[in-house]
Amino acid sequence: MEFQDHAYTSTTYDKDSPVEFTYKMSSKEVEDFVRLRVSNNYLFSGRRNTSMWAWRSILKHMGLQHKMTHSQASKKWENMKKRYKELKNPPDGVKVFPETWTHFTLMDDAIEGRLEGSAPILKALPSDKDNCDFLSISKPKKRKVSMVISPPTALVAGGPEIEVSLNGDEDREEEMGEGCQDIDRIMLEVDNERNVMERERQVMEKEKQMMERERQVLQRERAALDREVAALDRDRASLERERAMIEREKAVMEREKAMVEKDRDAVCRDRLALEREKARLERLYASKERTEDVTEDSSNMKDTDVMDRKERFLQLFEKLIENF
Repeated sequence: MEFQDHAYTSTTYDKDSPVEFTYKMSSKEVEDFVRLRVSNNYLFSGRRNTSMWAWRSILKHMGLQHKMTHSQASKKWENMKKRYKELKNPPDGVKVFPETWTHFTLMDDAIEGRLEGSAPILKALPSDKDNCDFLSISKPKKRKVSMVISPPTALVAGGPEIEVSLNGDEDREEEMGEGCQDIDRIMLEVDNERNVMERERQVMEKEKQMMERERQVLQRERAALDREVAALDRDRASLERERAMIEREKAVMEREKAMVEKDRDAVCRDRLALEREKARLERLYASKERTEDVTEDSSNMKDTDVMDRKERFLQLFEKLIENF
């Protein structure tokens, strides 16, 4: 008799899985919710469990810790961002009306960073804080997956069935869901930071271009100043040469002046000598005038000629000195 392998699987679920209740916020609570999320962005650092405790801090500040869980708050924030993106950047050919959503302006201000600092800055709650202060998260019961394998020998010989039981924990799925939300949030923050960095880069490029133009202007001004300095140096060298020539001419004038002073002193001495000689001759002439007229006349003629020549000489010499 020929036998064939035969196997089957069966999965059973617990019918008592609880249904999670969702709290509906008022418009004022939604506004406070968004402002607190934007103003306390530093609490969402991306590290493990920081998102949970950050949302719990916000819910506790709003007094909603017994009405909403941190998962519901995170999901609500992600849904609001998703709806904002759909209205802000609709697909091509799709016409939307953002004004139909009450919170569009609020989310636009939040995403653009205009709500930063518009709400109190909160402190992160300690990770060991009693969870009784917050609404507990309803978790479905563990499910049991039973796999029964009936080998051919068991079907024929009536042997026992082999049962393999696998216990799965849906907490892992919830953690994976929260991890996906954290990844989406991190990616959004990375995109925002990239946009901010791109804007800063554009501003820096404009500033760089302005600085480059200013540098070129400064270089042209520096070149003009260098030319002016070179011209001033040339003028200064010319003035130095002229000054040296003036100094040399001054030294020559000083020497000539000293020579003229010496000549003047010599003329003065000669003049004094002539004056004494003239007085002596006058005395001599007066004494001889009474003796002999003929001798006196001849002597006076000679003396007069000598005196006239000396006086003319003195006059010519004085004129020469005055010309100097």
